[in-house]
Amino acid sequence: MEIYFTKMQGLGNDFILMDYIDGLDYSKLSKKMCDRHFGIGADGLIVVNPSDMQTSDTDISWHIYNSDGTEPQMCGNGIRCLAKYAKDRALVDKNKFSVNTLKGIVEPEILNNGEIRVNMGAPILKKDKIPFLGSENLNFSIELDNNCFLANAISMGNPHCVIFVDNDTKMLAEIFGREIENNPNFPEKTNVEFVRILSRNEINMDVWERGCGITLACGTGSCASVVAGILNDLLDNKVKVNLAGGSLLIEWDGNPDSPVYMTGEAKTVFSGVWHEE
Repeated sequence: MEIYFTKMQGLGNDFILMDYIDGLDYSKLSKKMCDRHFGIGADGLIVVNPSDMQTSDTDISWHIYNSDGTEPQMCGNGIRCLAKYAKDRALVDKNKFSVNTLKGIVEPEILNNGEIRVNMGAPILKKDKIPFLGSENLNFSIELDNNCFLANAISMGNPHCVIFVDNDTKMLAEIFGREIENNPNFPEKTNVEFVRILSRNEINMDVWERGCGITLACGTGSCASVVAGILNDLLDNKVKVNLAGGSLLIEWDGNPDSPVYMTGEAKTVFSGVWHEE
């Protein structure tokens, strides 16, 4: 079988996008296609307009699979790539449209400068919805190898553990990311963000993504980090988030019921044909 695909990236967080084909095991296919030695290489596989997600209430839908075959509810960099893919392939005929995801409806908008602004919905702060089993989800302690971190559990449709530090965020993500991902207080595991505050309007962030490991960027993680910073009165309502692959602009007014907005780029890398045996 020949599968036509497009490789895309958002700040170096890379994805394989393909139109839905009935009868494929996409979890298994993601592992093969995303392999950086024996496959195309990517952080995830995005399947556009799967039959079980199509609805008259939205313009387009998706499933996204991590490189290990697991399926997250949401991905910020991935949704920007999906938006560009859909517009470039004329799957939608407008610049602002709705996408059905496992999180719910998400609304990206392609701006005049080519960047994509996404209404990511309101953050999820209730412990049972994150889900998080600890007593408090803001400023709780995590002790690892004689290190004690103050962490914040927040969901943007997928769980995040945000930790503010003064030292090397990349090193900490590499050393502690996997263990925190599997912390028993996160029954669905968690993404892990180490964040250094530069000012009330700018942060540096490194991420260990659930199901992927270290990646160059994480859109939902950037949103969760800014939400955590605002809730702790560390950040203002509009923040530049510097990641290894580039920068995102995150906006949130601090009202728990208000949506978080994410703005950033998405790029097409190449297209090709995958031969599935």
